[in-house]
Amino acid sequence: MCQLLGMNCNAPTDVMFSFTGFAERGGHTDHHGDGWGIAFFEGAGLRHFVDHQSACESPVAELIRRYPIKSRNVIAHIRKATQGEVTLENCHPFVRELWGRYWVFAHNGDLKNFHPRLHASFHPVGTTDSELAFCWLMQELAKSHAGVPSVEELTLTLRELVPQIARHGTFNFMLSNGQALWAHASTQLYYVLRQHPFAHATLSDEDLSINFAEHAGPNDRIAVVVTAPLTTNETWTAFAPGDIKVFVDGALAGV
Repeated sequence: MCQLLGMNCNAPTDVMFSFTGFAERGGHTDHHGDGWGIAFFEGAGLRHFVDHQSACESPVAELIRRYPIKSRNVIAHIRKATQGEVTLENCHPFVRELWGRYWVFAHNGDLKNFHPRLHASFHPVGTTDSELAFCWLMQELAKSHAGVPSVEELTLTLRELVPQIARHGTFNFMLSNGQALWAHASTQLYYVLRQHPFAHATLSDEDLSINFAEHAGPNDRIAVVVTAPLTTNETWTAFAPGDIKVFVDGALAGV
C-alpha cells in the first residue's frame, strides 16, 4: 500500500522536516518505491511535483527537502503500486480544477470492481483506481453544488459520497482545495496538532530533531496527517475506520 502525508496550517509553513522523514519511506526505511509526489497551495496557485522514481533517490525529492516552500495546505504521497504501471501519469497527488479552484487528491488503498460512470468533464489520464475515484468525486461534487460551497457543506457531501467508494475496498485519502484538508481513513491514518507551547520532535525514519519553538510563532497552528506517525516523541491520534476529518487553519474542525 501507499503512504500519505498532509499538512494544514493557519499561516504559510514549510513541510521540510516532515517531508524529510516521509521521503525516507519511499524506498529506504520502507518499500514504497514506485513514485511519489507533493502539491503546495499558494493563494490561488499550486506547486505540483511528481516523479516515477523512488522518493529516497529522486533529485526532485531532494529539492523539496532543501527548498522551504511555505504553504497552508500540502498533500504528499509515496507509491506502492497496486493498480497501474509505474509511470508519471500514475503518480499521486492528482490535480483537477472545479469552480475556478485547484483540487488535489491522493489515495492509499486498493479498490475492487469499481467502475463508475463518468459523463462530465472529469476523466483519468492514467490507469489507477485512485485517479478514477478522484474523477468520480469531482463529478459528483459538481453535480451537488452550483458553486463553491462552504467547508461545512462540502464535508456533509463528502460524507454521503465517500461510502459509495469505500465499499469497494481500502480508501484512505486526502483532499484539499486550498481552504481545508479533508482526510478519510478506511484502515490507518494518524494526526497531530502542533501549537503553542511548541516542543522538540524527533523523526522516526531519519536522525533529525527540531525545536518547533524556534521556528513558529505563539499564534501558529499546524495539523499534520499521515499514514503512520512520523515522530517518536509526539502524541499522534489515530482515526477510527470510516472517519472523515476536516482540518481548517491548523485545527480540527467540528463538522
